[in-house]
Order: sequence, then C-alpha cells, then structure tokens
Amino acid sequence: MPAESKLSAVVLAAGEGTRMRSERPKPLHRLCGRPMILHVLHALAELELDRAVLVVGHGASRVTKAVGEQPPAGLPIDFVEQRVQRGTGDAVSVALTVFPDDDTDDDDIIILPGDTPLLRPPTLAALVRTHRGAEAAATVLTARLAQPAGYGRVARDRNGQVARIVEHADADDEERAIEEVNTSIYVFRRSVLAPALRRLTPDNSQGEYYLTDVIAVLHDAGYPVVSMVVEDSMEAAGVNDRHQLSVAEAELRARINERWMRRGVTMIDPEATYVDSTVELAADVVLYPGTQLQGRTVVESGAELGPYTQLADCRIGAGAVVSATVGRNAQVGAAARVGPWAYLAPGTRVEPAAATGPGFGGGRGPVE
Repeated sequence: MPAESKLSAVVLAAGEGTRMRSERPKPLHRLCGRPMILHVLHALAELELDRAVLVVGHGASRVTKAVGEQPPAGLPIDFVEQRVQRGTGDAVSVALTVFPDDDTDDDDIIILPGDTPLLRPPTLAALVRTHRGAEAAATVLTARLAQPAGYGRVARDRNGQVARIVEHADADDEERAIEEVNTSIYVFRRSVLAPALRRLTPDNSQGEYYLTDVIAVLHDAGYPVVSMVVEDSMEAAGVNDRHQLSVAEAELRARINERWMRRGVTMIDPEATYVDSTVELAADVVLYPGTQLQGRTVVESGAELGPYTQLADCRIGAGAVVSATVGRNAQVGAAARVGPWAYLAPGTRVEPAAATGPGFGGGRGPVE
C-alpha cells in the first residue's frame, strides 16, 4: 500500500449490555482501575491512526463524558450516537457519517467492539499488515476454539477463501461444527465498505443489520477477503457478564504484574498483589502480599509496601516503608516508616524520615 494510506478506527460501544445486570453502561465497567472502553482505546492509540470514531448508544452521555475526561494521548476521537439499536452493520453506517467524502481506495478502517479489553496493540498492528500485504477488501481476525458455541463461524469457499460469516443462531449443524470463529474485529478498505453496508438486510433471527454480512457481500462481488488467526484467543474475548469481567480482570492484572517485574519491581506473591493500570512504580520497589495500589499512585525507588496495604492516589517517596496501611490522596516522604495498622486520610503528609506507630490516623493538609 502507498505510504500515504490512512488508517482510521471505529469502536462499537452502543449496546446496552443487559447480561451485566447493571445500571452502569457496559463500556464503563472497570478493569484494573480503568473503564473497559479505555483499554480498547489505549490499544488503538499505539497504532498510527488518522482518527477514531466511538459509536455510543446506551448511556451515551456517560460514556462520552468518561472517555472525554481520560482520552488516550495522541488519539483524536469523534463520538457518534446510534439512537436506535439496529445491529452492528447499522452502527458502522452511523459511524461513517462523520467521515469526509474524500475517501481513497487506499484508506482503511479497523472496526472492533468496545468490550474487548484484552486486545494487544501488536495483534492489531499485525492485522493491519496482513490486510495491506494481501491488498484485501476485508480482513477478519479469527480464532480457533474447541468449543465454539455462541460464536459466528467462518465459512470458506472451495478455494479456501473466506466466503461468509454465519452467526451461531443462523448456522446449520454442519456450520456449527466449524472451529474457526469470528472475533468481530476487522479491517476494511474504506472505499468498498459503505456500498457493501447499503446492501445489508435484516433477514436473520435477530432482525438486525449484521456487519458480518458485509463479508459475504464483498466475497460474492469478487473482492479479496482474507483472515488472520489470533495466536491467543483470550485476546479477542468479549466481556458480556460479570464472570467474563472477572476473567478479563485476572488476565489484565497478570499482564500488569509481569510488566512491572520485568522493569525491576519485586512482587513476593504476584497472585496476591493488585496494581491498577494507572499506577507508576520505580525500579527496586518491593510489594509484599496483600498490597493493592489504585488510581494515580506513584511509588519511588526502593520503597517497600505491605503486607496488607491499600493505597489510592498516593505518592510514596524513595526508600519509604508502608506496612498494613490504608491511605488515599496522601504523601509519604522518602525513608519514612508508616504503620503497621495506620490510616492515611486524604491530605495527609508524612515528612521524610518520619516514623508513625500503630493506629496512626494522619493529619490533613496540602499534598505537594
């Protein structure tokens, strides 16, 4: 593809998410201290995107506000509302209304759901490379599952090319035996996407416009459609209920802990250590079991935290020791000793090299 080719993204986050059984919009359920939709947007932010369009619907104002307050750096985001939920194909059609009309044959759009917080940026980048290397009209990220129930199946033609995606509810017995499934993550050539969307019909069990039907439209029109199988199917797992939320949380926490340990942080028991995605740790920090670090907590080099310490939005100085302590929006100076069994109230500042005893309740004052 020419060097001037542009890449945009459309993130689908309009669904109600009824299986979450919550008044909170599904994209705003938190994973490792960050709304689920922001994990998706942060992954996209590592690509060279011209723009990202977020399709909102249920709880639109809340989702727009949350993303607007914490946008990933360097990622321009437009918001568009799908006022009536008529399927993923309709949602993409709504998203395309904010794009200019000066599209070219070389511009591409990556489309993905807002409930896939485990996607890694290298996987998205590889999908784009596969698409452009094949000069495809559409590229589907697929996964192979031994138990594919509930997923759309990837059906191929006699030449082994991707021909269509059949939703589980519409599949026959032979199609349901297919182990390769759709992850609902695609790259499309922008110039052919809009015409293909106009050919969709709601002739299916849900009475909706399926984005998946675009694959068959393009294939039948003679356009090349290819696929890339994701190495780790967990990456493409969607979050539709509280159980899946907990599974995704565990996976993300394991990744976060591994990243910090590779950067020089010691975790005595990683499985009993919880570090939000927004926390910053320096090398030679030691975290003992039962430590929970949340929000914008910053821990400087050589500090030791835990066991059983919970800190939110705190700053811990170099070489400080904080054990069996709960704190929020507090500051602990370098080489200070806090706890055990201390409480750092919002605004507390423990001076450098100071020591507190059991039951210390902290004092209020400005946190510098």
